[in-house]
Amino acid sequence: MLDQTRLPGEVVHVTLPGWPDVVDAIRTMVVRGAPAIGVAGAMGVALAARNAAATSATRQAFDAEMGRAIAELRDARPTAVNLAWAVDRLAGIVADHEGTPAEIADELDASARAIHSDEVDRCMAIGRHSLPLFSRGARILTHCNAGALATGGYGTALGVVRAAYAADPGVSVIVDETRPLLQGSRLTAWELEQEGIPYTLITDNMAAMLMSEGRVTHVVVGADRIAANGDVVNKIGTYGVAVLAREHGIPVIVAAPTSTLDLSMPSAAEIPVEERDPDEVRDLALFGRAASPAGAPVANPAFDRTPARLVAAIVTEQGVHRAPYERSLRQAWDAAAHDPPG
Repeated sequence: MLDQTRLPGEVVHVTLPGWPDVVDAIRTMVVRGAPAIGVAGAMGVALAARNAAATSATRQAFDAEMGRAIAELRDARPTAVNLAWAVDRLAGIVADHEGTPAEIADELDASARAIHSDEVDRCMAIGRHSLPLFSRGARILTHCNAGALATGGYGTALGVVRAAYAADPGVSVIVDETRPLLQGSRLTAWELEQEGIPYTLITDNMAAMLMSEGRVTHVVVGADRIAANGDVVNKIGTYGVAVLAREHGIPVIVAAPTSTLDLSMPSAAEIPVEERDPDEVRDLALFGRAASPAGAPVANPAFDRTPARLVAAIVTEQGVHRAPYERSLRQAWDAAAHDPPG
């Protein structure tokens, strides 16, 4: 997979020979973005099965190794629901399959590839459905990275941007840098450069001023998990952007596949938020020097919760959904023919 920690300075691909390597890649954000880590988790389960089938003398030994792999892959990161969704989908195949380990490995391989292909198709559908939401010459502010890098291809929020730009070359993008790991400046700006889509990079604390000057017409973000009531858990800073957008009358549009819905969660209050390494905040180098005292106490939540009342629309591969989200998101889930939530 492409090592996202090395962008934009280097384009480096890494090979992961075993499922523990996939767990580490997810935890260290070599791969990141809710749909992408779901794809990676599914491929990690398939990889575990292939290796276990070659080394296990019995089905019992195979099942034991798969149990370890599934548990660690599922828990590699706690907030984005796509990872658990994809791993659980493949775990169900292992539990129900009566064939040999080699036959199970073959089916898991095909299923993991199908999850990848389906996610790309969902993203392209999200882009198509979003087009009526934008006026000519839209100036779209994005936060974090929800592009091809985050989804295994095309993108959710950036898929919306791609579709809007293809329909109207007057569309432009304002990219929040997204501290502390700078997914906006490192990854979103890099993707837009590759696509030739015009953009302006800003620091996170510039968004309010640009909105007040009328330089933002829409906010488009992805999501790591969406609760049944439409509350959105996404990269830290999304909530602040949504509050600013409401103050300035700017619609906030959330783009995510139905695999990001978690209808078992009534609201975002119940969704766990990952707390990451304090050094991600302390060690942001400025002019070759540390950004803070070495022992500075740090809070570093990776995500925040945006209430549904701040969200103008949620776009999935099933269409554009509006409040009341309890009804519209349930309809989207059922139309996608997912298993019952919970």
